[in-house]
Amino acid sequence: QVQLVESGGGLVQPGGSLRLSCAASGMIFSIYRMGWYRQAPGKQRELVAGISIGGSTEYSDSVKGRFTISRDNAKKTVYLQMNSLKPEDTAVYYCNAYNGAYDYWGQGTQVTVSS
Repeated sequence: QVQLVESGGGLVQPGGSLRLSCAASGMIFSIYRMGWYRQAPGKQRELVAGISIGGSTEYSDSVKGRFTISRDNAKKTVYLQMNSLKPEDTAVYYCNAYNGAYDYWGQGTQVTVSS
C-alpha cells in the first residue's frame, strides 16, 4: 500500500521559511518523479516544483529563486525548502509521485503565511 505523508507545514510570518517533507512508503521511490503542488481556497491545484528521477528540477515562475526541491532516495523522502515566504504562498501543499503508470498523492499540509 503506497503512502505519501507530508509534514512541516504551519503558520509563518511573511519573509520566513519552512521546510516541507514528504515520506514515501510501499513504493520504489527512486523510479518516481516527485512533485509538490498547492491549492489555495477557490483556486485550482497548481504545480509548485518537480524533481525527476535523475534529479532535474522545475519550478513555477511564482516560486523560482525562493523554493528548492530535493530528494533523498535512501530515505524515500522529498523536500521543499521555502524561503522568503509571501502571503500568496498560503495554500494546502500536496506531495505527488508519478511514473507514467501510477500517480499517488499525499493528504496535504497547510501552509499559512500571515503576520
